[in-house]
Amino acid sequence: MNTILLVDDEETIVDVCRRYLEKEGFRVLTACNGQEALGIYDTQRVDLMVVDIMMPKMDGHAFIMEVQERGKDTPFLYLSALTQEKERLYGLTLGADDYMSKPFSPRELVLRVKNILRRSRRFVEPETLTHGPLFLDKGKRVASVSGQELELTIKEFDLLWLLASENKRVFSKSELLERVWGYEYDGDANTINVHIHHLREKLQVNGEAPVFIKTVWGLGYKFELVVES
Repeated sequence: MNTILLVDDEETIVDVCRRYLEKEGFRVLTACNGQEALGIYDTQRVDLMVVDIMMPKMDGHAFIMEVQERGKDTPFLYLSALTQEKERLYGLTLGADDYMSKPFSPRELVLRVKNILRRSRRFVEPETLTHGPLFLDKGKRVASVSGQELELTIKEFDLLWLLASENKRVFSKSELLERVWGYEYDGDANTINVHIHHLREKLQVNGEAPVFIKTVWGLGYKFELVVES
């Protein structure tokens, strides 16, 4: 699991960004200024930093320079309400891997964080998952139960991978639509219901396989290995 240090003095931005990053499986540490962030950085393993520029006590530039003086090359992404070219250029001169101007999309932030980690070869993401008789290979997009390969559509595989990779976590229908289809929930649950129904049918190899997708009434769905008697 990759650890992100998120440094910003705007509480709302911190809360929203932390929620989106944690949804994608990141461990998120937060600080409201550079001075507090240094204390965290010196005592925790950090894979990437998301840093606001304008902060009290110690701004983003000063914090980055302190980190660099420690001889560390931790990648970082700047956030800033400053949109002037000279500000972006100065940030890039300090070695920023990316720069996002406020306001910004938290989904875009997550994608940029993943891209930076991939480029720096720090991104840790499993390629295969095994739960009982279920085997998933993300790279080859192969799913099998007890060695019998399943014929899944792209969305069915993505949906199953998400549920299985965050085992026992309950996902609401809005979360599943956002994470798998990439759009907001508009109140129509039919898309999710149909795909869950098809997945359950395909997972029932010979009609006797374990039930992997459990309905949590009023909340959503979760992956759980339950053997039916």
